[in-house]
Amino acid sequence: VVLDVGCGVASFGGYLLDKNVITMSFAPKDEHEAQIQFALERGIPATLSVIGTQKLTFPDNGFDLIHCARCRVHWDADGGKPLYELNRVLRPGGYFAWSATPVYRDDDRDQKVWKAMVAITKAMCWKVVAKADDSSGIGLVIYQKPTSSSCYEKRKENNPPLCENADGKNSSWYARLNNCLTPLPVDGNGKLQSWPKPWPQRLTSKPPSLPSDSKVIDEFNKDSNHWSQLVSDVYADGLSIKWSSVRNVMDMNAGYAGFAAALIDRPIWVMNVVPIDMPDTLSIIMDRGLIGMYHDWCESFSTYPRTYDLLHSSFLFKHLEQRCDLVDVVVEIDRILRPNGYLVIHDSMEMLSKLSPILRSLHWSVTLHQNQFLVCRKSFWRPMSS
Repeated sequence: VVLDVGCGVASFGGYLLDKNVITMSFAPKDEHEAQIQFALERGIPATLSVIGTQKLTFPDNGFDLIHCARCRVHWDADGGKPLYELNRVLRPGGYFAWSATPVYRDDDRDQKVWKAMVAITKAMCWKVVAKADDSSGIGLVIYQKPTSSSCYEKRKENNPPLCENADGKNSSWYARLNNCLTPLPVDGNGKLQSWPKPWPQRLTSKPPSLPSDSKVIDEFNKDSNHWSQLVSDVYADGLSIKWSSVRNVMDMNAGYAGFAAALIDRPIWVMNVVPIDMPDTLSIIMDRGLIGMYHDWCESFSTYPRTYDLLHSSFLFKHLEQRCDLVDVVVEIDRILRPNGYLVIHDSMEMLSKLSPILRSLHWSVTLHQNQFLVCRKSFWRPMSS
């Protein structure tokens, strides 16, 4: 699982797709953001976010590799807080590959940045595992995050300090950047969590961040079996979805990402969204080798209009109805979905009856299947301007 920062049109992520590696291509909300639209239209996972003031909407210790090639992010800014944030979302033993002018130029400005990076990464206990230039003189440095806490304990100065996270939960939604290092993750017995198994065993084996409680493991396995059977028996052929036209998929209430796992053999990718008011399963999702992010569906999603081919919702709306207007949520879905794209809602008949007239008011086609699935297709209709 890779995070490509300042990704341009996501050529790096596109290259890795051919290697069976999923990449979240990410652009800061500045002059780069228009390129995210191109990435999504190419069928490559991508998102927008603020970087430099707020935490990214990803879990602790989620990514195996973070890549930054001329991404124009000042990692040493504010005492190194943006780099501490990379440390937070990078898995222990994970890598940060950085290619920028401070790596290979000798002018005063670049060398000042390089010296700051050397000092900050040393204080974070990151080690340089490779540094090289290519034939054109472009340089690259690769850092690795530690797999043991011993380096933190041996530092002459406790700066930056380790963060105090008493309840052990992720809290990155609308949170300011930390001025500290996120502790390495441990299991229920206090031992450092292991690296996930190699792909594709990683998808179906027990995720390292899944609690070892037998009830939780049983729930995880039942969820995987449930979605495998449901996709095979219903979604694949029973909902009149033209899967050959689908590439970009979003699961609005991903849970353990059983829906995404059941679709893994198809030439599609799934953005697994974990709502902030639902159980936090995003670390487990990324341990499985899948991608995702946190979101509050009472707000707009950080993506360009008309960039997803299919949105999927399983028993999400009953929770949303308590906090926000269903009409607003449907309007946001309409913004995200491409014309002729699909919305599949799995919910109670009571909720489907509430949603159906809202969707029809937008001139969508709406079909009920088995009294529990609403399959909707967006049209090209737009209201006439007054």
